[in-house]
Amino acid sequence: MNSYYIIDNESDLAHSISDVMEDYPAFHSIGSSSNYEEAMNTILKRKPDIVFLNLDNVLDNSFQFVTELNTYLDTIPNFVGISSTKAFAYQAIKHNFIDYLIRPLLELDLRKLVLKFQKQHNVSYNRMLCLKSYNDYQYINIDEIMFLKADNNTTDFYINDGKVVSAYKTLKIFENSLPKNFLRIHKSYIVNKDYISRINYSKYKCTVDRTSYKIPFTKTYIHNIEFIKESLSGLFSPN
Repeated sequence: MNSYYIIDNESDLAHSISDVMEDYPAFHSIGSSSNYEEAMNTILKRKPDIVFLNLDNVLDNSFQFVTELNTYLDTIPNFVGISSTKAFAYQAIKHNFIDYLIRPLLELDLRKLVLKFQKQHNVSYNRMLCLKSYNDYQYINIDEIMFLKADNNTTDFYINDGKVVSAYKTLKIFENSLPKNFLRIHKSYIVNKDYISRINYSKYKCTVDRTSYKIPFTKTYIHNIEFIKESLSGLFSPN
């Protein structure tokens, strides 16, 4: 599990970051602060992987803060600078920031940042997926999910023990955040390929192992069906 921390004094900015980061189960928040001592203590104690730092007059000297961390930590967090101008970009580069984002923040820029970080650091997935609805938190083992089905603006998770758990997010959100063994095969379905036992091309349906579920697939996602077929066939190919 990877963590992130936000140094900022504006709740709107912190919410914008958190809203995007919630779509990536491999990351969790360890909070935010605009206080120098509190931020320093939290980073030294919790050692977050990413720190989003608003450079616009939040700390008295943001780069001195980063330099001070080098005194106490062998490896400091990956800093992302945020500013309304490019004025601090050079200093951010000199202090090895991994990115520099201009306000107002674009959701696309944040997503690119997270995906780039995952790729470069080989980020592992937390095997527990948290589905949050208001003050209700449900935790599902990712390995036990057979498939996901879209239901308007919600998504139903079909679990291998027969349970169905609903989440108030679209299928697209989960498509971008689940591990690579989850593939979109239909506008309304994402399957865990490890549970597929049969692919019927004439009927355009996949059978889920040890169940009566037959999930449709479409030509739009035939490349994912081919990938499932090849990966599963490879498991049983003779040496």
